[in-house]
Amino acid sequence: MKIFHFKMWQTKKLADICDFYNGLWKGKTPPFINVGVIRNTNFTKDCNLDDSEIAQLDVEKKLFEKRKLQFGDLVVEKSGGGPKQPVGRMVIFNKKSGDYSFSNFTSTIRIKNPKEIDFNYLHKILYLKYISGETQKMQSHSTGIRNLNINLFKNIDINFPDMSEQKRIVKKLDKIFENIEKAKENTEKSLHNCKEIFENYLNNIFCENNWEVVKLSNIADYFNGLTYSPKNVSSEGTIVLRSSNIQNDSLDMSDLVRVKSKVKDKLIVQHGDILMCSRNGSKRLIGKTAKIDRLTEKMTFGTFMMIIRSKYNPYLLWFLRSKEFRKQVSGGENTMINQITRYMLDSVRLPLPKNNELNKLVSNIEILFEQTKKIGENYEKKLLLLDELKKSVLQKTFAGEL
Repeated sequence: MKIFHFKMWQTKKLADICDFYNGLWKGKTPPFINVGVIRNTNFTKDCNLDDSEIAQLDVEKKLFEKRKLQFGDLVVEKSGGGPKQPVGRMVIFNKKSGDYSFSNFTSTIRIKNPKEIDFNYLHKILYLKYISGETQKMQSHSTGIRNLNINLFKNIDINFPDMSEQKRIVKKLDKIFENIEKAKENTEKSLHNCKEIFENYLNNIFCENNWEVVKLSNIADYFNGLTYSPKNVSSEGTIVLRSSNIQNDSLDMSDLVRVKSKVKDKLIVQHGDILMCSRNGSKRLIGKTAKIDRLTEKMTFGTFMMIIRSKYNPYLLWFLRSKEFRKQVSGGENTMINQITRYMLDSVRLPLPKNNELNKLVSNIEILFEQTKKIGENYEKKLLLLDELKKSVLQKTFAGEL
């Protein structure tokens, strides 16, 4: 049943109803002002603003004055993204006080006439454009970075009724989304508990056994990644593994960068190596690992990565994923790691079982990992279905039907 008179809606291009502002560069000319800067890392997958890690930066005052965020602005990600996360995410700036701006990897959309378009309504339309893949078609991909074609983005058609109908639609959608989010929260809690069971199992292994304790540096070699510039990126050459190639604790080869640079022998990836993210714009990725279990051609690894190489790698992989390892490199198992350096690894100590115990232990860990992984995948499928439900509701709403 239709909930409104769809034929009475207007259609305008996004550029006709909004102004666009480019993001802020830090600048070098005083006077400076300290402000919060919204970056890509503050965008959630669901296009909400995560303000837990907003960077505070000293920026040129004259540049900031033209780029100060206002309540109700939409900030869109125009550069960045990844193989499973296209650019085009957008968030609502919902703060009514404080000095905030937005980075040069983003743009701000400001509604020209707030009496014509409600910013919450516009956000939901653009969110649908993103999750339905429309903005993905507007991105270009070069030097490992995805860029949103802003001209195409500005040309998006926006359908909208009068203001009272927009607010009614937003209210109705918010109620539906609230119920979907509750279901997602419960599912995510179950998924977290599943992962927690495995993590606690690992931690017990590395904390409660009377094995010989050794220094990591005595049983393994580890190397920092290759430093290269964009001008060395090529369609041919050596593959460079980056943080985006670690997905769900596995090696993902769907988004590759190649370089023409000469690579030292020790930085050529070998079968069985452990790839680790040692630095990244998002602290959540630091410490993520993947096992190199297939080599189809010559590969190295990037600046923000490390390789751990040892005859004990099947065992080390699980230690590096344990709370005990995070505790040693960060000062506490729940502390967010800023980076992992070779110096930090030099101080790491771990229990090492005897050879006759080691293979059986690794086998038991892998069996439990696979079991918990299958359970987790079922929860993740449910989360995907809930996301599909949200998309379906949006599609029906903006097509004039429910």
